[in-house]
Amino acid sequence: MTLSSTQKIKKPDTIIRYFLLCWTILNIIQAYTLELHADEAYYWMYSKFLDWGYFDHPPMVALFIRIGDSLVHNELGLRLITVLTSTTSVYILWLILKKYAVNVWAFILVISGTLIFHIYGFTTTPDAPLFFFAVLFYYFYQKYIDEDSWPLALILGVVVACMLYSKYHAVLLVAFTVISNIKLLKRPSFYAIAVIAVALFIPHILWQVNHGFLSVNYHLYERAVKVYHAENSYLYFPGQLLMAGPIIGWFLFYAAFTTKIKDAFIRCLMVNGIGTFAFFFFTTFRGEAQPHWTLIAFAPLIMLALIRFNQWGSLPKWFNTVAIINIVLIVGLRLGMVFGVPIVTRIGQIKSYYGFEEWAQAVHQKAGDAYVILDDGFQNPAKYNYYTNTLKGFSYDSRYYRRTQFDIWPMEEQMQHRRVYHLIDSLKPIVTDSVHTKAGTWYTYWINDMRSYQKIQIAVPYTSLKLLQGEKRAIDLTITNPYPYTVNFSNKAIQNEVLLGACFFKNVGLTFAQRSGNDFNNLILKPGQSTHYTFHLVAPWEKGKYELMFSVRTTPFEGSKNSRIIDLEIE
Repeated sequence: MTLSSTQKIKKPDTIIRYFLLCWTILNIIQAYTLELHADEAYYWMYSKFLDWGYFDHPPMVALFIRIGDSLVHNELGLRLITVLTSTTSVYILWLILKKYAVNVWAFILVISGTLIFHIYGFTTTPDAPLFFFAVLFYYFYQKYIDEDSWPLALILGVVVACMLYSKYHAVLLVAFTVISNIKLLKRPSFYAIAVIAVALFIPHILWQVNHGFLSVNYHLYERAVKVYHAENSYLYFPGQLLMAGPIIGWFLFYAAFTTKIKDAFIRCLMVNGIGTFAFFFFTTFRGEAQPHWTLIAFAPLIMLALIRFNQWGSLPKWFNTVAIINIVLIVGLRLGMVFGVPIVTRIGQIKSYYGFEEWAQAVHQKAGDAYVILDDGFQNPAKYNYYTNTLKGFSYDSRYYRRTQFDIWPMEEQMQHRRVYHLIDSLKPIVTDSVHTKAGTWYTYWINDMRSYQKIQIAVPYTSLKLLQGEKRAIDLTITNPYPYTVNFSNKAIQNEVLLGACFFKNVGLTFAQRSGNDFNNLILKPGQSTHYTFHLVAPWEKGKYELMFSVRTTPFEGSKNSRIIDLEIE
């Protein structure tokens, strides 16, 4: 029977609707049955402290989680908005590609064969809202190219702001889009887009200003490594190919970046795709570029590949077979995770999805209503909080680790002078108990009269310093108390003593630490008060380059990061 023209138009859309239904059901099942990824639990804590910004990221992910978690406190609730926006994103991609008469079956094979789309079909991190708003941006930008209208400018301004509130990577998409179409600068409505986006983003900018540009400093400076690791660079491309699809990834890259540029929108996709992948490759020279950071580049990559398929007119005969095998591998992996197949649950990062609910309940049974402290890592304290539905898990971020949102939230203040439960990952003489679960073994003990000073700020009048071997230098430190209560550094009649130390780090880690004079323990600071303190520093005797940091340490902890890092050279 011959289909009418109306039926021919409707058939692809009908197929897409059935595909989206299957896509949504699979993501719902995965979201409901799988324990949280550590980062998801951390962002759940964001949602409990709603704010215009956070140490690591802007706040959109917190809003995504807050909406779903307010409906039901389980894994599906936390991931609900991500599941819905994932389906919506796929449908919007289909709408964008209609202009290029993309084959519906090719679309389904490519979308369902792209591994990173499966990961962020349910995983709720800042990448999920960023991808959704990026796809929304492409949809309205495609229209804006042909229709210079103020309503579209208004919509694009709001969408750009939403992207910026999702993740800072949004700046790349905006920049590469303008680079791809310089003529935009001639449109008055383009400046309206910029004004609207910036105006809506002002609350976050003010948050950064009020917090000393914490996120900027962390992402641009603290994350950079001093020593280049070649594996970060040569593992980058295999990681991207894997994210595109374990078998068809290479072909999608080939097809995408050989697409013939026939209009401004294709040029936008090409510049964004190449620009984003290239940008994150260059970041490997200063540290690790995690494979999922390029998620926003996969929208243009997939669209370009499908447009290229249409330009070819036909695909190689082997493609359909290989693409189906590719999908079977991915879906098989996901089902293996759903049913907890041992060979799957032991794979790398997948292991972190299992056993932590049991672990949290086991720890909670021992700790009761007391605060639980873990060292150097936001993941496990966040999981403890989620699975006990409390805010009693805390991360002590030592001088060996980085700062996190735990250094901002008002949790440390509430623990002072209380009895707390401390979990560590190695057996030490102080240990009195242990917790054994499928998620691992932790050693535990109680700390009486908890005392810590993670938030104490120490300003140093140097960013770099050169000293001779063994040279003595008096350094004027400015110590500030940001707590809402008076801080007394005295050790008299106190069980857990406090000291101030200068820590010297090399590539191998902490070389040694020098303790301040006892006069430090005479300091008493009222809330918000600052004082000067002279630290009599003695330079190391070994020549070389060091990193110097000042740390306030209270027993039994390792000491926190209280100053910025100073580059020190011993001559």
